[in-house]
Amino acid sequence: MSLKHFLSNRSYHCIKLKKTATNHFEIKAKINGKKGRFILDTGASNSCVGFDEIEKFNLITEDSDHKAAGAGEGEIDTQISKKNKIKIGDYKLKKVNLILLDLTHINSALTKQNATPVNGIIGADILEKGKAVIDYDKRKLFLLD
Repeated sequence: MSLKHFLSNRSYHCIKLKKTATNHFEIKAKINGKKGRFILDTGASNSCVGFDEIEKFNLITEDSDHKAAGAGEGEIDTQISKKNKIKIGDYKLKKVNLILLDLTHINSALTKQNATPVNGIIGADILEKGKAVIDYDKRKLFLLD
């Protein structure tokens, strides 16, 4: 029995992953009904969206004392947007908090390696809520409502 069949029988949603030129997995998702492209990052504790995407995704933001940290960067100023709706394939979540930060350095690095810029990052917070299973060989993400 395949992993896909096994998990489908347990009501998991199957989402296709696309491997980028930088060896990241890219995923399509909707935030508040608006389509976007995101890097799937199991090492990111929170899902993030770029500051320049506030209007696109209809985000209501507030200042945050939280400082983000990433590989190769110092502390990064952030904002937070609460109670957002996320849809990844047929998987849906409500009341999702998103961290907003400057993703310029990430998108610049992607562009230099002939990869398309992204709107944000899907992190461990969403993956944990969805009891995520990743099939690296078949390039599939499975999430459970």
